[in-house]
Amino acid sequence: MQLAQDQAWLKRGDNLLLFGPSGVGKTHLAAAVGRALVEWGARVRFLSATTLVQLLQAAKANLQLQSALLKLDKYDLLILDDLSYVRKSEAETSVLFELIAHRYELKSLLITANHPFSAWDEIFTDATMTVAAVDRLVHHAVILEIQAESFRQRSAKQRSLSDDKKQPK
Repeated sequence: MQLAQDQAWLKRGDNLLLFGPSGVGKTHLAAAVGRALVEWGARVRFLSATTLVQLLQAAKANLQLQSALLKLDKYDLLILDDLSYVRKSEAETSVLFELIAHRYELKSLLITANHPFSAWDEIFTDATMTVAAVDRLVHHAVILEIQAESFRQRSAKQRSLSDDKKQPK
């Protein structure tokens, strides 16, 4: 609630990083924070990390990467959902790193990911890039790790139990 109601972290260019397994509500929380900030007048853009990487790759191929990054500067907060699903290729991770480096200490990122930092070598192509990206992201960041059972799995179990009770014996 505090992050949704207090825009000071946006003004400082701080980041919000949400980690946890699939189904624990990271995307829901990211969307809720983003919506609340919009209601307070902040400019927010929500994208899957894969979609944003594809947009930046296309811009880079057209020699327009710097222009694309500058266009994203109009947003106080960029929400990158599901960073863990970015494929580990030089083309993808280089534009992702460019975005992180470009926004560092200027504009905020909210990133959701299934993998903790210790597994980010599965995202970036080399250790140096991984360390540099993590270093910039965490320097001014709130990091939340959600440890809970998947809401979808819990719902499926409840439906299964409910269905079992309905079956004649």
